[in-house]
Amino acid sequence: MGNEARRERAPKRPPAALAVGVSKRYGSTVALDGAGISVAAGETHALVGRNGAGKSTLVSIMTGLVRPDEGRIAFDGRPAPRLADREAWRGRVACVYQKSTVIPGLTVAENLFLHRQPTTRLGLVNWSALRRQAAALLAEWDVAADVHALAGELSVEQRQFVEIARALSGGARFIVLDEPTAQLDAAAIGRLFARIRELQQRGVTFLFISHHLQEVYDLCDTVTVFRDARHILTAPVAGLSRGELVAAMTGEEVTTSSGRLRERQAEPPADAHPVLTVEELSLEGRYADVSFTVRAGEVVGLAGAAGSGRIELAETLAGLRAADAGTVEVDGRRPRPGDVPSALAAGVGFVPEDRHRQGLVPDMTIANNATLTVPDRLGPNGLIDARRRDALAREMIDDLAIKTPGPGLPVSGLSGGNQQKVVMARALANRPRLLVLVNPTAGVDVRSKDFLLGKADEVAAEGTGVLIASDELDDLALCDRVLVMFRGRLVAAFAAGWTDNELVTAMEGVPDDA
Repeated sequence: MGNEARRERAPKRPPAALAVGVSKRYGSTVALDGAGISVAAGETHALVGRNGAGKSTLVSIMTGLVRPDEGRIAFDGRPAPRLADREAWRGRVACVYQKSTVIPGLTVAENLFLHRQPTTRLGLVNWSALRRQAAALLAEWDVAADVHALAGELSVEQRQFVEIARALSGGARFIVLDEPTAQLDAAAIGRLFARIRELQQRGVTFLFISHHLQEVYDLCDTVTVFRDARHILTAPVAGLSRGELVAAMTGEEVTTSSGRLRERQAEPPADAHPVLTVEELSLEGRYADVSFTVRAGEVVGLAGAAGSGRIELAETLAGLRAADAGTVEVDGRRPRPGDVPSALAAGVGFVPEDRHRQGLVPDMTIANNATLTVPDRLGPNGLIDARRRDALAREMIDDLAIKTPGPGLPVSGLSGGNQQKVVMARALANRPRLLVLVNPTAGVDVRSKDFLLGKADEVAAEGTGVLIASDELDDLALCDRVLVMFRGRLVAAFAAGWTDNELVTAMEGVPDDA
C-alpha cells in the first residue's frame, strides 16, 4: 500500500480548537452573530478584524471566561468543560494578553506555579521543590529567566515567555496570543516569532491576534477575518493578497471616500493660524520624532492601531505624559511637559480614552464632573458657589442635550452616551483653543456618536482646532486630513476623500507595494 493511500485511510486529527455558530449579546449590542473558527492542530492561525468585529468576545468565550448565548466550543474533538471547572480549562487553553498578567512583586517561580505550589506534609509551601520545578519547566521550554528574579525586573519579552511556559505547564497546547507584539521592538518580535515556530514544531497550536497585518504574513499559516460580529473569511495566508485581506476586514463594497455619519460643515480658512505645533516630539518606547500642526478651525485625525503611539501622543498634549524630547506649542504658549493644569491654562480641552477610569468620578454629580476644569469660574478665592456651578452645568446640559432631570444627578445614573457627553462638556468648559479627543465615540449608541461628532464639527466651525485620536473609521470620516501612526512614527497622511482600504492598509503597517 502506497504512502498516499495510508494517509487517506489515516483518521484526520480534529481541530485543536473549534467554535461553531457562536452568538453573544449584551443588551441590544450584538457582540457575536453565529460566528465561528476552526484552528488546525499544530498551526499558527491569525484572527483579524477591526475594533468591534467580535475578536475579544470570541477569545473570552474560547477561554471559558464568558458563556455564549448560542453555539458550541470544542478542543481536540471534545466539548469544552463547564464554565466553573477552571482547572479543566487551564488544561486545554491559555491566553497571553498584551498587558502582562504576571505579578511583578512575586518571583518567576512563584508566578509559574501560582495557586498550585508544591507543599510539605504540613501544608506549607515547599520552596525548594517550587524552585526546582520552575527551573525544570523553564529548561524544558527553553525560557531564559532566573527563577529567583522578581517578575517586575524582567523585560516585556521575558514576561511573555514566562506566561507561555506557565500556560504549557498546565497542560494546554492551544495558546491564544492577544496583541503580543504591541510593546516589543523589532528584535524582540523576531525572537518571539522564532520561539512560536519552535513550539509549533513541538505540537503547540497558536491563535494569533494582531492589528499588524504584516505580522500575519510573517508568521501565520491561516487567517480568519471577523467583521461586524460575523465570520467573513478563512483562508491560507499564502494564497491571500494583502489587498484581499484588507477588503475582507473593511467590506469590499467600501471603496469610495468615507463619511458614514457626517461630513464637515465648513472647511477651515486657508490662512488659519496653527493652534497646535508639535516639533520632533519623542517619548521612549511610545513614539519618536513626531511633527505636525493643527490649524484653527481644522479637524485632524490621528489614526493608528494598538501600539501605534497615538494615545500616548494625545495624552502628552493634554499634560498626562511628559515627552523626553521635542516641543508642544498651543496657540503661542508652551505648556509645561507632564502638567495638566499648564495644558488647561494654555487652552487644551481633553476627552480621554476611557471615560470610566479617566473621565468621570461616578459618585459625583453631573455638575461637579462637568465643572472640574473651571473652578475659577465657580466662585472667588477657590470657593465654589453652588448656584453658579449648577447654572453653568445647566448650560452644558442644554448645549450637549444630556438627558437628566437635573445637574444634581450622580453621573453613574446616566447612560453611556450621556456620560460621554458629560466628559465632552468638561473638555469644552474652559473654552479650549485645542480640543483633543481620544476614541470619543467608544461604547456609545449611534445617535450619541453622531451628536458627539457633530459637536466636534461645531466647535471647529467656531475656530477651535480639533485633534481626534482614534482607530474608528467613523470618527476619522469627519476629519479634514488624517495622520497615520505605526509603531510610534508618523507614516502617512491622507486628505479628506480617503478610502477605508487605503487608511486601514496604512494603519496596519502593510507595505505600499503589497
